[in-house]
Amino acid sequence: MNSYLAVGIGGAIGGLLRFTISEWIGTPQGTLLVNSLGSLLLGICMAALAQDLISKDLTILIGSGILGAFTTMSTFSVETIEMWGDDQTKAIGYVIITMTLCPLLALCGWKVVEFTS
Repeated sequence: MNSYLAVGIGGAIGGLLRFTISEWIGTPQGTLLVNSLGSLLLGICMAALAQDLISKDLTILIGSGILGAFTTMSTFSVETIEMWGDDQTKAIGYVIITMTLCPLLALCGWKVVEFTS
């Protein structure tokens, strides 16, 4: 499959999933959920690629396409700015939780693949 087509199809899927979760759960909880889940899944995906468990083409579809559109730094940034105006402590907590939890989940996903391979 053409890489651009894979990213486009994956992006449509990921964007729809993110929108659905944000509508269902609301913000900022939905954003934290999609960014956390996306980090975990991207860690799994990239470790699977490094272990030759999945192809580069599948990694492009899942990683760049689905998870690239599913996760959202821009929404996280805007929500942080909006929170800052209402409650600076809450905004700082949101940033700390997101910037700690997401990399840790990516690492956990990577380690799960390494452990099971």
